[in-house]
Amino acid sequence: MLQHLRPALVMAGIFTLLTGVAYPLAITGVAQVLFPTAANGSLMVKDGKVIGSTLIGQAFKSERYFRPRPSATTDTDPDNASKTVDAPYNAASSVGSNLGPITQKLLDRVKADVDGLRSAGITGLIPVDAVTTSASGLDPHIAPQTAFMQVPRVAKARGLAEERVRTLVAVHTEGRALGLLGEPRVNVLALNLALDALRP
Repeated sequence: MLQHLRPALVMAGIFTLLTGVAYPLAITGVAQVLFPTAANGSLMVKDGKVIGSTLIGQAFKSERYFRPRPSATTDTDPDNASKTVDAPYNAASSVGSNLGPITQKLLDRVKADVDGLRSAGITGLIPVDAVTTSASGLDPHIAPQTAFMQVPRVAKARGLAEERVRTLVAVHTEGRALGLLGEPRVNVLALNLALDALRP
């Protein structure tokens, strides 16, 4: 029996070292050499301090900043550990809402968001991503139309000409990958950092 067990244990040990240690270390090393920014989380640094990642959405509440799409992330209810509560942009809990299109909670939230935009002076069609969450709840991008919709508010809050802010949005609009995959998009954190860098 030992003659059958020994080769099995040796092979298990070899493949554990190959696939569990050598391969991950090799891939990590290649990624660090070829794509260091992406391999380390696509972090954005300002004044020597990490302020976010281009891959994870975060809340911007000030009128001076562009806002991301709504977030559906949750956290444990502090009063009842068996329940969850809304916790927008909680990167430790990436999840969609799983609410169907006729769920009253979803309908009420979308209506409230639309009403809020209307009361802020937004007219015409409201882009879908301005009132709906992404599958992860942490999408860092918005559609260009959603960014352009926010230009008057941001420009007014900063005392800037709308055309100047509109140009900044256009410059930060990313096209489709390889010219055909996905949709044009604007990274909210990158746009807001560029906004802060604008001189009055």
